[in-house]
Amino acid sequence: MFVSPMLLHKSEQPFEDNEFITELKLDGIRLILSKFNNQIKLYTRHKNEVTAKFPELLNIEIPDGTVLDGEIIVTDKDGKPDFETMMERFQSKRSNHHIQFCVFDVVYHKGKKVTHLPLIERKEILESLIRNDQHFAKVQWMLGNGSAYFNLVKQHNLEGIVLKRAASMYQINKRSQDWLKVINYQYADVFITGLRKEEFGLLLGIEESSRIKPAGIMEFVSPVARKQFYKQYQDLIIEEDKKFIHVKPKIKCRVKFRNYTKAGLLRIPSFVEYIS
Repeated sequence: MFVSPMLLHKSEQPFEDNEFITELKLDGIRLILSKFNNQIKLYTRHKNEVTAKFPELLNIEIPDGTVLDGEIIVTDKDGKPDFETMMERFQSKRSNHHIQFCVFDVVYHKGKKVTHLPLIERKEILESLIRNDQHFAKVQWMLGNGSAYFNLVKQHNLEGIVLKRAASMYQINKRSQDWLKVINYQYADVFITGLRKEEFGLLLGIEESSRIKPAGIMEFVSPVARKQFYKQYQDLIIEEDKKFIHVKPKIKCRVKFRNYTKAGLLRIPSFVEYIS
């Protein structure tokens, strides 16, 4: 049985509040694990069934009538979640990357919906349900300590933290201020080197050794910043092809992004400000 998961709002900064629990934000793929009629099925948050992709998750011993919410990850050699490697595992049946399902909530237990229970009580149920092993783990949490934990996350270059109200109900298919994510963004100063013709996107480049190195495509740009770009770019056009209009690297801006990909591109860059 599929359950559309509860989603998070963003918080720009961590905070101290003992009415919230703090968890590590895991850089993987959201996964719903469902066991009904003694059959386990796996779904992404968008209701795509992916049971066949992860056979190692089908032998977990949990009661019939259980729905679990969590994140499926692959870790690197340092034990940190590696999103690119997770995607390789997700997209290819021939990939042999070791996966782990990190469970942070329970939605159904023994056939009964438990969404009305406070999060802290659902965590107690989860504690009795999941035994950590090579493929399953309970996400660790603590009361409060949001700022201190976020500082630790930054030191280790992890994705961020999640702050959840301890008394919160599980709100199916809703984005709630009771659950907040704080992303550990990185920042870079880049040049805009082009414009995608169809769907909006700006080509980015980073100056490296007196040359401009490609840095990916930025889709998240405010309407005001887009207007400013449109006013300038036509005088800077160098050439164009089927997909892109290429411009001289004269417009510089600061962007925030999750991390560098293995190819050296910025992952999910977002516009911050123009640099004169």
